[in-house]
Amino acid sequence: EEAYGGVGLDKTTTLVVAEAKSLLGSWSVTFAAHTCIGTLPIAWFGTPAQKQQYLPGLTSGDKVAAYALTEAGSGSDALGAKTRAVKSADGKHWLLTGSKQYITNAGFADVFIVFAKIDGTQFSAFIVDRDTPGLTIGPEEHKMGIRGSSTCPLILEDAKVPVENLLGEAGRGHKIAFNILNLGRLKLGAGVLGAMKLHLAGACTYTSDRKQFDTPIIRFGLTREKLARMLTGLYAVESMAYRTSGLIDAKVEKGTALLAAIEEFSVEASILKVLGSELYGQLVDDGVQLHGGAGYIEEYSIERAYRDSRINRIFEGTNEINRLLVSGTLLKRAMKGVLPLFDKTGAPASEDANVENLKRLARLTLQVAVEAHGPHLEKHQAVMGCVADLVMDAFALDAMSSRNRQLAKSKQLEPWRIAAAQRYSNDAHGRALQSVRRAMSACVQGKALETRLAEASALLVWLPLDAEALDETLAAAVESARGYPSLG
Repeated sequence: EEAYGGVGLDKTTTLVVAEAKSLLGSWSVTFAAHTCIGTLPIAWFGTPAQKQQYLPGLTSGDKVAAYALTEAGSGSDALGAKTRAVKSADGKHWLLTGSKQYITNAGFADVFIVFAKIDGTQFSAFIVDRDTPGLTIGPEEHKMGIRGSSTCPLILEDAKVPVENLLGEAGRGHKIAFNILNLGRLKLGAGVLGAMKLHLAGACTYTSDRKQFDTPIIRFGLTREKLARMLTGLYAVESMAYRTSGLIDAKVEKGTALLAAIEEFSVEASILKVLGSELYGQLVDDGVQLHGGAGYIEEYSIERAYRDSRINRIFEGTNEINRLLVSGTLLKRAMKGVLPLFDKTGAPASEDANVENLKRLARLTLQVAVEAHGPHLEKHQAVMGCVADLVMDAFALDAMSSRNRQLAKSKQLEPWRIAAAQRYSNDAHGRALQSVRRAMSACVQGKALETRLAEASALLVWLPLDAEALDETLAAAVESARGYPSLG
């Protein structure tokens, strides 16, 4: 908020900043935990007095924030937290007792957003200062990656928190936790982009310089296949990220409250978090492979990136939880007769038949699952996961195709961008076949399964394009640009 030292920029600008800071893995974690999940609960849910007390210092960087939700027995099940809060005898303090673990920035944070249950039942949030009596910061964890960031446990033993430091309403802590995580997922998905571009460039440089059999290894077909896959994943994440932030900004410009706009696009945020983290993980894995033995040596930045990237599939809710959120939210919307994920732009059906077929396939699979399991569908997580995978690929391909159509109108559409969407389509249809078979076989059997698979097969009638030719177009673009090709 500008009144407290902020700059009041839109969400697209927020993602640009997230992308830029991702060049430094540990620093990006520290920065994101402070500015997003640590500071925004106060900015969005704090009273005027709380904002005046905390936001100026947090905005300037004079103070650092942290977010304390996870416990030994409650991670994905946030509402299962055991930390308790009770009123002191004089009514002036909340006494918090319990422990939190894996708290980013804990080693040096000045302010903590701590979640606890009032009287063991009302899940609520509290602003807790570092010097609070009864609060102890545990030792630093020794982590596989992001070693430059701080991660410590918190121990609360009747920690005396002023009553006015209750954040939001008692018993409404879930609204704070989940709204903050929606934005955190969106920013994480976009935040990998800078690192993806950095390591794509690094792989291009290394393979251009490294020779085997008197030939730079970038000339080899399987090297070019990996560079093509890296560029395709990067283009998919970038397309999804800025499409989603643009949609949020458009809603806000038309008068929708920011929190409501972000909540409306919670499915897209989860998709971006899952695909962003997984496609980045694939990119750095390919990067290590392209470096050969050097990729395993600390001297090369790809080694650190390989370790650092793994946490992204756990941060901001595990990818398993986010897959269930994607399909579960769409299930609830489907019950109301709408699937808004597929018509956010308000445009007519996509000109790309492959995109439309993936969307229809996701709808068909969800329909079969609902008919088979009804209100108990959410207990069938493997089926829900398959539906989520179909939906995520449909959204990614839709974002890429939509972007390409816009670029074509402005005569800026380059061949490699077309190839990236086509390559993603090739791969997505291959994955779709597996997802549909796995999901439907868990819903119907025998003749009914044959009938349903036949319906699905009608949507999977497609001729894959020449994969080698697509890879060559993409790899040539990387080689020419020495990394991610810029527009032009």
